[in-house]
Amino acid sequence: MVKKHKKNSKKRHISKHFNQKGGRARKINASTVYGTCSEQISPFGGLLGLTKVLELFDFEKHFNESYHAPQRETQLGDYAMVMGLVMLMFIGFNRVWHFVYIRLEAMLCGIFRVDKLPASSTYWRYLDSLGINQAQSLLRIMSRLRQQAWKRCGINHSRIAIDIDTTVETIYGDQEGGRVGHNPKHRGKKGYRPILCFIEQTREYLYGKLRKGETVSGEETAKVIRSFKDHLPSCVQKVLLRADAEFMSWASVEAALGEGYDFIFSNKQCEPLFDPHIWYRPYRRQEAEFNSCMYQPTGWGQACRFVAMRFPKKPEETKGQTQQSLFEEDQYNYRIFCTNLSGKAHEVIKRYDKRADAENLIGEAKQEGLAAIPSGKFKNNYAFFQIVMLAYNLWRYFKLLAGVCGKKVKMLAGIADNKIRIGRLILLMIGAKLVKSGNRDMVKYSIHDTRTPALLLFYEFLDHLLFKKNQECKA
Repeated sequence: MVKKHKKNSKKRHISKHFNQKGGRARKINASTVYGTCSEQISPFGGLLGLTKVLELFDFEKHFNESYHAPQRETQLGDYAMVMGLVMLMFIGFNRVWHFVYIRLEAMLCGIFRVDKLPASSTYWRYLDSLGINQAQSLLRIMSRLRQQAWKRCGINHSRIAIDIDTTVETIYGDQEGGRVGHNPKHRGKKGYRPILCFIEQTREYLYGKLRKGETVSGEETAKVIRSFKDHLPSCVQKVLLRADAEFMSWASVEAALGEGYDFIFSNKQCEPLFDPHIWYRPYRRQEAEFNSCMYQPTGWGQACRFVAMRFPKKPEETKGQTQQSLFEEDQYNYRIFCTNLSGKAHEVIKRYDKRADAENLIGEAKQEGLAAIPSGKFKNNYAFFQIVMLAYNLWRYFKLLAGVCGKKVKMLAGIADNKIRIGRLILLMIGAKLVKSGNRDMVKYSIHDTRTPALLLFYEFLDHLLFKKNQECKA
């Protein structure tokens, strides 16, 4: 008896998709039988993709070359301890004691090649040994990581915009460095006031540091501006700085001019004189008017350009006034900016208004762990700040790579613009089973999950990039 076989009987996971007729209907109720199994199952199947991304960027190599190790010696090594904290933030936990929930997590244990992760107290003690030196070295690691990420994602922006802003982290204990300052949500409470700088084009974290809860001085802002060059990718040639009125001072302007950066700073301190005859309205249907002038405030080394926008006050704002405004200026609300950009005033202000996205990025970073204050020591919190932002940037690059792959995979299209919590649901929270076949560990995903085909195509895309990188290294 002759049996005919298909010439190509190899199973291809690309063709696997959700099949409504593939399984029978389940019946789950209160009387359903339950039990345990001996197989290792992980809810974080997407961590396999992260390991591919870390290898693609040579992250461990850059870490070992740039990291300033603390005095405390660990059995697993500095890389494993720092990456353990980064993985904790990457998964979505933002407290060190949350390690109790993932200590036996199959994917994490496999990544670090241990039977179980160290106890949370071990990570506490390691975090207690970190300080400002480790935080600075993490910034250097992130700058190297950025160079690799831009290269692998095909990003070569010659012009970028850097948005500088501060936020408030309220503290509820006796932590070092806590000060009573500007805290609109919790007035009168102590807090920290960190500086964060983001790149508009990629929405990634560029530079920042944890600060005491005091207003930022001009000298401190100037120091931050002068630090950007060490962290910018080599392809960047032109930089635009955007910041609110808190960063407006002659020291900031002088630093930006000295570094060759363009800048737009919001102004609430200076009172430049605008010619009342040259106010213009670029849009007929809008009441906003624009103007510009050259003005040198007291104490400044040179005159700078100021642009302004004014619009009539609303009736609600003038309600209750018993006397008519004496001067024409009292009938308007003003927005004034200091800049070295040329062009019409309304175009300059339009470029500044794109800075509003920085507030969303800061809010997202706080949700990812920036608002957590793990220690009473300022130096520990300073280092933890950079660990959180390293995990934040890893998510940015993870989504950027998925977005490049998304040009061919419909499910991943536009994922780079989604929030991290959405990306976590698509790329990370995928059930996986760890099995051993032929003396080799494997990660298997369900064919009944609609995300599986896109995830596997994304892994193939990463494998292709890894192959190209290895070929470049051999050449």
